[in-house]
Amino acid sequence: MNVARIALVTGANQGLGRALAEGLATRLDPADLVLLTGRNPQRVADAAAEIAAAPTTSSRVEGRVLDVADADAIAALAAELRETHGGVDIVLSNATTRLLPEQSQSAMADEYIDVANTATHSILRAFAPILRPGGRLLVVASSLGTLGHLPERLHPLFDHATLDQVEYAVESWRSAIHANTAAEAGWPRWLNIPSKVAQVAAVRAVAAERRDQDLATGTLIAAVCPGMVDTATSRPWFSDFSHAQTPAEAARAVLDLALTPGVDPDRYGELIRFGKVVPWYSGTPLAEQDQLLTP
Repeated sequence: MNVARIALVTGANQGLGRALAEGLATRLDPADLVLLTGRNPQRVADAAAEIAAAPTTSSRVEGRVLDVADADAIAALAAELRETHGGVDIVLSNATTRLLPEQSQSAMADEYIDVANTATHSILRAFAPILRPGGRLLVVASSLGTLGHLPERLHPLFDHATLDQVEYAVESWRSAIHANTAAEAGWPRWLNIPSKVAQVAAVRAVAAERRDQDLATGTLIAAVCPGMVDTATSRPWFSDFSHAQTPAEAARAVLDLALTPGVDPDRYGELIRFGKVVPWYSGTPLAEQDQLLTP
């Protein structure tokens, strides 16, 4: 008898997160449970009800209010799932904060870092230990999350770092922003670059510690890049959307990775885009992007 699978999607009210939750609900079995989360109670309730009522939905669907910036709330949810279900099978960490070019990057730093990075650290710490054998923990990041997108002098902060060291680097970056010393230290003005690099580095840190046992049990921890997605969050940043995907299209490759049994050792702990590894040391600094931004 198959044990019912438990799947969790953060930031699932809209956009890619909503598409991921819908895709899981369509592809999982009737006994399985999809938990979609967000900060707004009404949006969470509406999304859960709409997905549950969709004719293509085959699994159970529930909504949970979860502020991913609240480490205690994340730990409490993980403890609940461990107690009630013995763990979790799929975790898709997708929460993000909308950032606009005309907004002050420094003014948005705390909210952006809390939702993208502090939350990633908390999710990895809380949910990696309760992943059942064969489980999946995927952090939605970006192809901009490779080390080469940072100036070389910042590379030692993230390369071969532990999760504690990644967290320290992120908090040092945050402090430099508030002290107006970030540019002097080499940090890009565009928050998205250091944030994505730190997300991928955090995944790599946790995966490095678990690699042998996870490969033995077919368990996957990785970062994923869904490619360009046509959403309100991405539109202000790019002028050419001719190759952009809808959220549903972008969700497919992520869901394929989450639902395909077994683990390719070459992809374990890496940043994966459309099934292929994006090399950690690839990329070049995007200085020209910084020139478009409000300080």
